[in-house]
Amino acid sequence: MSKRCVKCFRPLGNCFCKYIFPFDPGIKFVFLMHPKEAKHQRTGTGRLSHLTLINSEILVGLDFTKNERLSELLCDKKFFPLLLYPGKDAWSSQKEGFVKTVDKKKLLVLVIDATWFCSRKIIEHSPNLMKIPRISFSGCYRSIFTFKREPRPEYISTIESCYYLIKELQPLELAARDADPEPLIGVFKRMINFQIESENARIEGKLPSTHAYDWKYKRKRDVLL
Repeated sequence: MSKRCVKCFRPLGNCFCKYIFPFDPGIKFVFLMHPKEAKHQRTGTGRLSHLTLINSEILVGLDFTKNERLSELLCDKKFFPLLLYPGKDAWSSQKEGFVKTVDKKKLLVLVIDATWFCSRKIIEHSPNLMKIPRISFSGCYRSIFTFKREPRPEYISTIESCYYLIKELQPLELAARDADPEPLIGVFKRMINFQIESENARIEGKLPSTHAYDWKYKRKRDVLL
């Protein structure tokens, strides 16, 4: 097994750290990562988001009702907690009275980092999350992660979610106005390019093929190119 970077967990020969430029968004992001995501997607977009967003944290689990660190954060009076999750009652940057309700507190944004199937499992096992106001987007976005198919076209990756949320909250001064969130998209694009380059190399016989490669992946490659 090749040695891995202790920071981004990628093989040392393909370390992403040089593409990561941390910045302070003025928001406390906490990624609630499903155990499967932590085990099988060690350098998924949740971890890349965490490495890019200063003062963010990753909590791994399925049931967060008794998670001590999450409880500590939710009880901290300096934070205004929100769950980044769609729903008909979800708040957005366009919600009237949003800024007044936050009342100068720092936003604590909880982001579920998992597949959509596993994210529903976290919601089912963590009833405490349902007591937290939800926030979603006022705009309609489409993911550039064409290498991965989402269940619905409006579903976007964790790292894109953080990017667009910061962009929408900056005019309200609920995120740091002078923060540049572009490093999130920058490292994300590098990840996508690496996946495309690796897949092309496998197709050309430069890398060993994997069990995951079949006609479906060839079809995806044709779309990407």
